[in-house]
Amino acid sequence: MWTLAFDTTTAFCSIILMKDKTKIDSFVQEMTFGQSEVLIPQIAQMLKKQNLKINDLDLMAVCTGPGSFTGVRSSISAIRAFALASEHLTICGINAFDAYVHNLAHKDSADCVVALIETKREDFYVTYYNQNLKKIEPPKTAFYHDIIHDMQGKRIILTGDGTKRFLSKPSGLHICDALFPLHPSIEEIALLAIERYEQKNIDFPKPLYLKAADVCVK
Repeated sequence: MWTLAFDTTTAFCSIILMKDKTKIDSFVQEMTFGQSEVLIPQIAQMLKKQNLKINDLDLMAVCTGPGSFTGVRSSISAIRAFALASEHLTICGINAFDAYVHNLAHKDSADCVVALIETKREDFYVTYYNQNLKKIEPPKTAFYHDIIHDMQGKRIILTGDGTKRFLSKPSGLHICDALFPLHPSIEEIALLAIERYEQKNIDFPKPLYLKAADVCVK
């Protein structure tokens, strides 16, 4: 089975091509802006190297956010367009929280896994998971003191690109482990999509927005 996954929701453009569960090719590049311009040419180049066309793909996955408003819309627009162009292509949306905690090591040592995503504001995007990596509650925005209140007295593991800022000041929490990824792993996004495909538990790609857009008159 051929799977292609991509993500433009952060300051990176990430693409991976997998045969079954083996990585065949990947592209990961840090970009402040312009991910949408790079995405389609890189996909075309990656498929050409393997002598593949869109119709040869079985599964396509995309990160649905939360993250950059433009990045989320660009990725989801692209995957929906590919689905229209290929009759048998299955498309799947994977949110960044689930990608951060997928295949997380040492999760049994904690009561709770906290996935933190940077908002570039004072708050964080956050989701709490139990030891089985099942969501305790839906994703939300929360301030530093809210997260401390929620996690007080629990043994926790922190992950996500918001971890570094969260730990920039003392929290008093019982932290078993902390991971500092710069962005969701594109390989984990692809593997998680394959798992859900096999379980017949596919989520149609739709943006995960946790806060209204910040709009002002210049």
